[in-house]
Amino acid sequence: MIDDTKSIRVLCPKLLLTNSGHQWLIGSPFFPSLTIVSTVTCIHHNSSSPDHEKESDDLRTLLPKGFHIIGALIIKNSDVEKNASEAVDAARKLQRNLSGEAEAGLDVPVMIAVVADLETGDNKFFVSRSENSTSIETVEYVIYDDNPPEYVWERGCLIRCELPLKLPFYYPVNNPSDAQKIYLHAIEAVIDKFKDPQIVYLVEALGQASAELPQPVILRGKDLDFGTNLSNMKLVGEGAEDLDRKDLSCAHFCLKSKSGPTIFSAESADIIQVSVLHNRSEKSPISTAPIAEFYPASEDARLLVVDFKLEVLCYAAKSLPLMDAISMLVFPGLVDQLNSMTKAVMPYLLTQHPQLRPFHFSLPGVLHPITVIYELNYGETEMKQVDVRKSLHLRLGLPFDRPLMRIANALDLSNTKDGSRSNSLRKGSSLLKDVHIGILSSGGGLVSLVQGSYEYYHYLQDGFDDSGWGCAYRSLQTIISWFKLQHYTSIDVPSHRYEKVTAYRVLIQNAFFREIQQSLVEIGDKDPSFIGSREWIGAIELSFVLDKLLGIFNFRICLSGNPTCFIEQVSCKIINVRSGAELPEKCRELALHFETQGTPIMIGGGVLAYTLLGIDFNEASGGCAFLILDPHYTGNDEHNKIVNGGWCGWKKAVDSKGKNFFLHDKFYNLLLPQRPNMV
Repeated sequence: MIDDTKSIRVLCPKLLLTNSGHQWLIGSPFFPSLTIVSTVTCIHHNSSSPDHEKESDDLRTLLPKGFHIIGALIIKNSDVEKNASEAVDAARKLQRNLSGEAEAGLDVPVMIAVVADLETGDNKFFVSRSENSTSIETVEYVIYDDNPPEYVWERGCLIRCELPLKLPFYYPVNNPSDAQKIYLHAIEAVIDKFKDPQIVYLVEALGQASAELPQPVILRGKDLDFGTNLSNMKLVGEGAEDLDRKDLSCAHFCLKSKSGPTIFSAESADIIQVSVLHNRSEKSPISTAPIAEFYPASEDARLLVVDFKLEVLCYAAKSLPLMDAISMLVFPGLVDQLNSMTKAVMPYLLTQHPQLRPFHFSLPGVLHPITVIYELNYGETEMKQVDVRKSLHLRLGLPFDRPLMRIANALDLSNTKDGSRSNSLRKGSSLLKDVHIGILSSGGGLVSLVQGSYEYYHYLQDGFDDSGWGCAYRSLQTIISWFKLQHYTSIDVPSHRYEKVTAYRVLIQNAFFREIQQSLVEIGDKDPSFIGSREWIGAIELSFVLDKLLGIFNFRICLSGNPTCFIEQVSCKIINVRSGAELPEKCRELALHFETQGTPIMIGGGVLAYTLLGIDFNEASGGCAFLILDPHYTGNDEHNKIVNGGWCGWKKAVDSKGKNFFLHDKFYNLLLPQRPNMV
């Protein structure tokens, strides 16, 4: 039996995010106190020490309520116990900065310290069990959980509260300096309204198209205790669902059973929706008529209206009482987010207000959602927004060569028209995506796969007959879809499409192919007669088209007399082999591409083109298998039919019957798009 008070449990897949400085350790009051859920890097410093005020301002926004600071990691190589004490002290200072009215005085007496030694690669774990004690204990028993997402999401759910606010107030024209004071007073009045006895919190299940959908529950401000905190919470035991609404837990709004395999993630979590209403029509024993009061201004005044759109996301144990979830999570979350926006608007109060919107992200390696407030007055490609995203990537230990925190990546937690939840990031297309998932390799080697999502394009789609010559065009569509779904570009994947004109449907003939052909003519690669033809194109032409359509490639071609050399390009690589028999020799290089770049590869040879999605390479035997997505498929978009028919599957260079998949009498060019270095 594991003693949770004497052992540290590590849930985060990656504990060390940087090679210097401090990291903050994140836990939850719903887990044992020595459970590390995630870690974030300290990015604000005063000389060599953390700037606790700036750090607390950032973390109030980033961390959903239901998670808090439980310690610090420090990267130093000498005097381990002294460094551990420094880490504990830094974490306690940050926690004190985070505490306040919105945090309701939440006390975290136990603090974890981790001292990382980069020379040896060792992490030493310590615990301080009292804020008043200077002693720290060494922890020898550290558990790295086998299934962290299950640990987090089997126990908990998300609570979402969206609240648009329009805040009007008057300030004296002759004394504009008073505007800030009046503005802050109006904000305080709004916060007081959140806990007004007449306030109503409407609680309902979000996006569950199910017969077991529970009825909404109304909780009134007069019944809630806004002065308590999570250290005083009392969880509701199982089987308490028939109690009075005041004793209902969050589990009341969570699905008891789900169709299909259980997926543990923020995207698949149960979500409880909370709406904030103000009851202005409560019955009164005394009949009264409406009253309008007029307060004349003592001097010239000007009306100022500030718009806010709050959207708070909280994590709660399913056994947490609903009333506690509102008063201990939703209320402080609204207060913190409103205060953050208030602070951002203050310098621009009398000019153009920043258009602030909160967005929530589910990020690789981070078990819980992250909330970010973006200013929409700036475009996503403007340097101000790019710098904001770079700092977020630095704090969260994310790579700097992929756009993980653009608005298009944000979780969509809204309801669809049929009441089902729409939290997918893949919108607007009915095409099959990620066809290869679930197809097992029998190569027996190390498997390297495409990273991210793509759409499957093949012959005869969009009602257009390109059978026999359009395979490279279709592979190009799949590659462009990858860049779109990974949010490197916002352009739509070019395709044949129908447009409705009055009562008729007009086929836009050859739209996609003509666009590609026109691009090649414009750059001088083809003659004008090429437009409208059915000529086959290959990897070199595709590289030019990607440059033209996406604008992300800048080519520098270097040729060599070696028949098996590759053509090195700044942001794209083309590998050339003299014969299909030589392709297995490139398996190690192709595997490295999938591990470092992760983009789909186009293979062109003779008059055939394929999309390569992965490599199975056996280092010991030299054996290799290719995961091929075949654009020559002409049937309906049925996943089972495509997989069972071998249109997406693992192919060996020579199969068991001695048949060559790649032709030995044809040369092949492979287009390897490089992942753009951008956030």
